[in-house]
Amino acid sequence: MMEKAPVKILLVDDKKENLLSLQVILANLGYQFVEATSGKDALRILLKSQDFAIILMDVQMPLMDGFETAELIRQSEKLKHVPIIFLTANMNTSDYIFKGYQSGAVDYMIKPLSSEILKAKVMVFTDLYKKTRELQLKEEETNALNAKITKANEDLAAQYLAIEKYANELKRKNTELDAFTHISSHDLQEPLRKIQTFSNIILSKEYENLSPDGRLKFDRILYATNRMRELINDLLAFSRTNIIDRIYENTDLDTIIDNVKEALRENIKEKNAVISTDMHGKVNIIPFLFIQLLENLINNSLKFSQKEVPLQIKIKSRIGTGKDLHNDKLIPLETYCHITFEDNGIGFEPEHSEKIFGVFQRLHSRDVYDGTGIGLAIVKKIVDNHNGIISATAQPMKGATFHIYIPQ
Repeated sequence: MMEKAPVKILLVDDKKENLLSLQVILANLGYQFVEATSGKDALRILLKSQDFAIILMDVQMPLMDGFETAELIRQSEKLKHVPIIFLTANMNTSDYIFKGYQSGAVDYMIKPLSSEILKAKVMVFTDLYKKTRELQLKEEETNALNAKITKANEDLAAQYLAIEKYANELKRKNTELDAFTHISSHDLQEPLRKIQTFSNIILSKEYENLSPDGRLKFDRILYATNRMRELINDLLAFSRTNIIDRIYENTDLDTIIDNVKEALRENIKEKNAVISTDMHGKVNIIPFLFIQLLENLINNSLKFSQKEVPLQIKIKSRIGTGKDLHNDKLIPLETYCHITFEDNGIGFEPEHSEKIFGVFQRLHSRDVYDGTGIGLAIVKKIVDNHNGIISATAQPMKGATFHIYIPQ
């Protein structure tokens, strides 16, 4: 594109015949000529367009001579690099020559002009102009290409992060699917087999009149049925936390805790438990999920309380940045709600701090502590659905503390 565009030359002379003479000499060389009949006219043209390869300017012009015009041109950052060749018939004194160079000329030519010398000198500067423009264009093309490469790299990085996120999500889903497969093939089948076995015994031998042994078997059927119902309910609760539409509300946690305490009033009373709170400010959460989260945490504390020690549960919250909350997993400048849930129950060994959040993970047998092993997995899943982080610390027989961080 640059080679097809003609090179522009500004011709400055107050005499029309001189302007015509210059065009005749430089004709057929692919140049585009722009004429100015005074220094003022030349400045006006240069203010509108700065893409001239060279300026051929007469020195002796009325009102504003070539020297004054050149000095004004050199004051412009965009024009000071445009070469100026003075055309003059007066080269008698060294002072005159020095003044010309001092005003910004790159060369002098004496009238009458030599056509071949003028062509040669103009060709040197126009070739230099072409090469400079070519370098500039290449630099612009390189910068544009670098910008495209940078953008492409950023897009690839974003795609990689998205792929990594989806891969982790898929891995997590597969883990959950394996757990569901396990419960379908083993845990759910166990109570079903018991129901079938003892139901058949009752139907075939003791249906009309249950004996004490029959009542015992029937009690075992009821136990298995209750066990199965608990598993199914917890599995349904776990699956319901996979929500698509996440509707956040600015919610008072004290209100949620009061609702949960009312729902679990009999369980709390049975354990003689005391729940104290210290909440600071409302938080943006999905309310119905957080009700389930707190129910599961409180139920977990009730279930794993010490028999001879009154259960105490302390729930606190505060708002702060990731930097203020001193957790390396948090984004330093993002705001979080930090919720701590602490009890004085049986606790657990520190090495189990991650295991307890797994689906169907139990640290104790059902003979010692009842439950399905899904409760804390539901808690973690709810925190994940809030794009938050949960961790747990504990010591055996010294209680457990759960730390929950929810982005705001």
